[in-house]
Amino acid sequence: MSLTATDIARIANLARLELAPDEGARMLDQINAFFDIVTQISQVDTTGVLPMAHPVDAMPTMPPIHLRLRPDVASEPNDREANQRSAPAVERGLFLVPKVIE
Repeated sequence: MSLTATDIARIANLARLELAPDEGARMLDQINAFFDIVTQISQVDTTGVLPMAHPVDAMPTMPPIHLRLRPDVASEPNDREANQRSAPAVERGLFLVPKVIE
């Protein structure tokens, strides 16, 4: 997939960017180079390659790296009443907000 200068101008317009002609040409080269890399990667034969759960799994380290994750426990007390004191409107422990969708 390759973009043209017209595509770059349209994308810049949609993004509300003003690109000078030399910037547009540079963007065109950079984006097309990126698409070339994506095309090369998509052509790699990955049959028989199992997906990894995490990139660290593929690192050849001795011993293997094990991620040290902290336990998933609540570290702050539930202080709902104190947190809702400054709210303009509360009902049955819930913040009330104005309706924005009809």
